[in-house]
Amino acid sequence: MTPISPDDITGLILAGGRGSRMGGVDKGLQNHLGMPLAVHAMLRLQPQVGQLMVNANRNLSAYESMGVPVWPDALADYAGPLAGFLTGLERCETPYLVSVPCDTPNFPADLVARLAAALQAEDAEIAIAATREDGVVQLHPVFCLMRAELMESLVAFTGSGQRKIDRWTGQHRCATVVFDDADAFFNANTLDELQRLQPD
Repeated sequence: MTPISPDDITGLILAGGRGSRMGGVDKGLQNHLGMPLAVHAMLRLQPQVGQLMVNANRNLSAYESMGVPVWPDALADYAGPLAGFLTGLERCETPYLVSVPCDTPNFPADLVARLAAALQAEDAEIAIAATREDGVVQLHPVFCLMRAELMESLVAFTGSGQRKIDRWTGQHRCATVVFDDADAFFNANTLDELQRLQPD
């Protein structure tokens, strides 16, 4: 079986949230080691995929200056990660879409390759990253690789007013990929957490 080529995968950086736990600031534009968080995510994801895009709902020109296409939510009222997924699927021109949030700058450099391998091996429609914490597998559904043909399913799901990410993924064949390094998935939801990402 030929592995899925990175060229067949579009990377989507989710930067469309309200940032409410960070005082309403635009998380993707917060400074981390001299660059906006979203730029760290882009630099991390770029070598793993063929194309990149950003899902953002404000400060669009700031995101556009990063040099990749920027698309706001297709759904109104900051409808959460599924709205970002839907935007990505509507714009995706490759057979696969992988998403990462803008606030997790140290996610694994082999994230996409491992998700793609599991998707193929298990004949899944979605592959989701996970970590093991105290023996319990913790899913990170915003880190997921999905087949672009799931767009119709997501249009129907969100069209019925539903927004819960695990309820949608639960309708499909999912592969779970457990990564050993839980710290790689540490995300900065608050300014304190952003501070914790800075080196001592």
